[in-house]
Amino acid sequence: MHFSRRNFLRLSGTGLMASQAPSILMAKQAFPEEGRGVPFQLGIASYTFREFTLEETIDMTTRLDIKNLCLKSMHMPLDASPEEIKIMAGKVQKAGINLYGGGVIYMKNVEEVENAFAYALNAGMKVIVGVPEHELLELCNKKVKETGINLAIHNHGPGDKRYPTPESAFSLIKDMDPGMGLCVDIGHTVRSGVDPIENTRKYMERVHDIHLKDEDKAEASGSTCEIGHGVIDIPGFLRMLLEENYSKVVSFEYEKDGKDPLDGLAESVGYVRGVLKMLSY
Repeated sequence: MHFSRRNFLRLSGTGLMASQAPSILMAKQAFPEEGRGVPFQLGIASYTFREFTLEETIDMTTRLDIKNLCLKSMHMPLDASPEEIKIMAGKVQKAGINLYGGGVIYMKNVEEVENAFAYALNAGMKVIVGVPEHELLELCNKKVKETGINLAIHNHGPGDKRYPTPESAFSLIKDMDPGMGLCVDIGHTVRSGVDPIENTRKYMERVHDIHLKDEDKAEASGSTCEIGHGVIDIPGFLRMLLEENYSKVVSFEYEKDGKDPLDGLAESVGYVRGVLKMLSY
C-alpha cells in the first residue's frame, strides 16, 4: 500500500481529526487500541511538557489517552526525597498511567549514577533513559544487574561527543548485561545522516526505549515538526517495529512549541495511530 500522507489520512479518517486538534483530545473512541495486534505501547517523554507542571502533564497525557509516561526531572526532581518521589509517582499511577521510566538523566560521576538508580527504584520505574559518562558504564552495568532496572542510553545527534548515534552507544555496551541498552531517538538519528529504520532494526535486541518524532530535514540543523510533516518515513519505521515484534514503549517527544505543544502533539498522536490502524488491517 502506498503511504502518501494524503492517502493514509483519507483512508483512516485521521485527517479530519488532525484538522480539528481540540476535538481529538476527547474523541478516544476514534483511536484504535494499540494492544490489538500491536505488540508495543505508546508513551510520552515528559520533556514534551517542560513548560508545565506535573499535574498539567498528567492531565494532557490523559486527554491524549496515552497510558505510559517517562518523567523528566522538571516534573520529578532528581534531588527529591524518597517520600516525595513516591508521592509524585503515586499521582501518575492514580491517573491510570504507567510511570515506566525517567529521563533523560545525565550521569557525570559515581554519586549521580547511584542517585539515578535510587530515584528509579523509589518511583517504581523499569527503565532509566540516561547519558552516563563513558568511564561510568561499568558501574551502570553493575547497577543494572543489582536492581533489574534497564539503562537506555540516549543518542543526541550531531554535536554530542558522548553518544551521537545508536551505534556509538552500542559499541561500548555490546558485551555488557542485556539490560544495558539504547533509547533510540529517531530524530537525532536522522539528523546524524543515519537511517533510523535500519539502525533501530540492527540493534533491536538492545533497544529498551524509543523517542518518536519527526524532523524538518535530515541535517544537523533539523528541527522537530509534527509527525508526518517531516523527512522521516514514519509508516516505514512503525512497520519495522511490527515486523521485529518490538514489545516495549514508543514515546512521543514533541520538542516543538514548548509553551503550547498540545495541538501539534495531538496531530502527531493521531497520525501514528492512523498508520498503526492501517498496518494492522
